[in-house]
Amino acid sequence: MFEQLSDKLQGTIKRLRGQARLTEDNIADAMREVRIALLEADVSLPVVKTFVSTVKEKALGTDVSKSLNPGQQIIKVVHDELVAFMGESNDALNLAQQPPAVILMAGLQGAGKTTTVGKLANFLKEREGKRVMVTSADIYRPAAIEQLRVLSESIDVEFFPSNENQSAVDIATNALDAAKRSVADVLIIDTAGRLHVDGELMTEIQAVHQAVNPVETLFIVDSMTGQDAVNSAKAFDEALPLTGVILTKTDGDARGGAALSLRHVTGKPIKFLGISEKIDGLEAFHPDRVASRILGMGDMLTLIEEAEQNLDVKEAERFAKKIKKGKGFNLEDYRSQIIQMNKMGDISSLMDKLPGMGNMKIPEGALGGMSSELNKNVAIINSMTAQEKEYPALIKGSRRKRIAAGSGTQVQDVNRLLKQFTQMQKMMKKMGNKGMMKKMMRGMGPGGGGGGMPPGFPM
Repeated sequence: MFEQLSDKLQGTIKRLRGQARLTEDNIADAMREVRIALLEADVSLPVVKTFVSTVKEKALGTDVSKSLNPGQQIIKVVHDELVAFMGESNDALNLAQQPPAVILMAGLQGAGKTTTVGKLANFLKEREGKRVMVTSADIYRPAAIEQLRVLSESIDVEFFPSNENQSAVDIATNALDAAKRSVADVLIIDTAGRLHVDGELMTEIQAVHQAVNPVETLFIVDSMTGQDAVNSAKAFDEALPLTGVILTKTDGDARGGAALSLRHVTGKPIKFLGISEKIDGLEAFHPDRVASRILGMGDMLTLIEEAEQNLDVKEAERFAKKIKKGKGFNLEDYRSQIIQMNKMGDISSLMDKLPGMGNMKIPEGALGGMSSELNKNVAIINSMTAQEKEYPALIKGSRRKRIAAGSGTQVQDVNRLLKQFTQMQKMMKKMGNKGMMKKMMRGMGPGGGGGGMPPGFPM
C-alpha cells in the first residue's frame, strides 16, 4: 500500500536535502510535486489543497527545530500532517459495555465484508481473548451465510445459523438473544451488500441497527476503489451512525488515497486494515505508523507486536541455545525457521515495515516467488528421512531423485535447497562462535527491539 505515493514523496524530500535551507521557492517546488503525488494517489482534491497549504505554512514557520536540515524539516512536517489527516492515533473498538457488545458490519457487495467478519472475530478471539459469536443477516445471498459458517468453524467461534426465508431484523434479534444465552462477549452481525448504494439497502440496515442498537457500526470498504470508497462511506454515514471504517484489500492498493481521504472527509476513524487474504490478515490502523511507512521509515512497533503474537518464543530460545552450544544447524532447524517466518504473514507486508525496505525496487512478482520458494523448501525437507535431515551430506544422487519425487519438485530444486542450506549452515556456525545468535533471538522475543529476519529467510 502507498507504494506510488511513498516513492514520490521520498524523491521530493531527497531533493530538498541538498538545499542549504528552506525557502519559499524550493518549498513551492516541493509542494507542487507533493500535490501531484497526492492526486495520483487518488486523494480527494479538497484534502490535497488543505494538506499542501498546511505543510507549506508549517515548513516556512517557526514550529520546526532549526537544528534539522531541510530534508529532515520536511519529513517532520509531512509526517505530522499525514498523522493529523489520518486521525492522530488508533481508535480502538469500544467494547466496554454489558456483554454482548454488538458490532454491525455494513458495506457494498464485493468489499470483502463477510471475510472481514471472520477476520475481526479471529482478531477479537486471539488478540483480545473475547468469546465471539457471528451471524449473517444477508438473506439475498445464501452463499454468504454458508461462507460465514465455514469461516467460523475454521477459527472456532460460535455461529448463529440463519437462512434466506427469514427477515434480516429477525435474524439479528434472534442472534442477540442467543449471544446473551451463551454468554458471548461480542456478537458480530454481517449484513447484505449491494453493487451500489440504494434505498432498499439503507432501509433494511437501518431497521437492523434500530433492533439491536450496536455499540460499533463499521463500514467495510475496498481501498482500491479510491474516491468511490469515500463517497460510499459518506452515503452510509448519512443513513447510519457509523463509528468507524475497515479498509480491505490494502495489499493490492498501491495508491492509498482512500486511507488519506476517509478520516478528513467523513470524520470517521479507520479502525482496521485488511492486509492479506489470510484469516489473520487484519491489522489495527495506527496513523503514526502508517505515516512512517509512507515516508520509508518503517514500522518496527507493528513488526514487534506481530512477532510477539505469532512467533514461537520457546522454539526461538531452543534454537538459539543449540547454536550457542556449537551443535550443528541441520535441515530440521532450517525447516523450523521457515515455518516461523511464514507465521509472520505476507513477505511484502513484512518488508514494508522494515526501515528503508518499503521503497526498495523489487522486480514485480519477486516477493510472491520468494514465498513460493520458502514453501517449496518446506515440502522438500518434509520428504527427507530423519537421518537425512540430521546429516545432509548423505543426500546424494539417488536420494535427491527420491526426495524430489516425494515432494513434487525437480532434482534441481533439491540441489538449490541444499546449496542455500550449506550457505546458511556456515553463517550459523559463525554466529554461534561470535555469540551473535543470542542477541538476534533476544531481539525477536517479547519486548525485544530487533527486527532481524529469522535465519530461514533466503535473501
